[in-house]
Amino acid sequence: MPLTMAKAGETNLIRKVGGKEEVRRFLENLGFVAGGMVTVVSEIGGNMIVNVKESRVAINKDMANKIMI
Repeated sequence: MPLTMAKAGETNLIRKVGGKEEVRRFLENLGFVAGGMVTVVSEIGGNMIVNVKESRVAINKDMANKIMI
């Protein structure tokens, strides 16, 4: 399921990062890699703040839909 379906406070395993090559590379540079863990901090209108690789990152709904957990 996409990351947008996760609830705040949940820690999930990243199974796959989809999208075009440039989008995947951008997300991987932020720390979203298959096998990594991601925790949802908050979600407002589909836009999310998440903890990934010891960093807090804000991503929009379109990006979050490309990250499968």
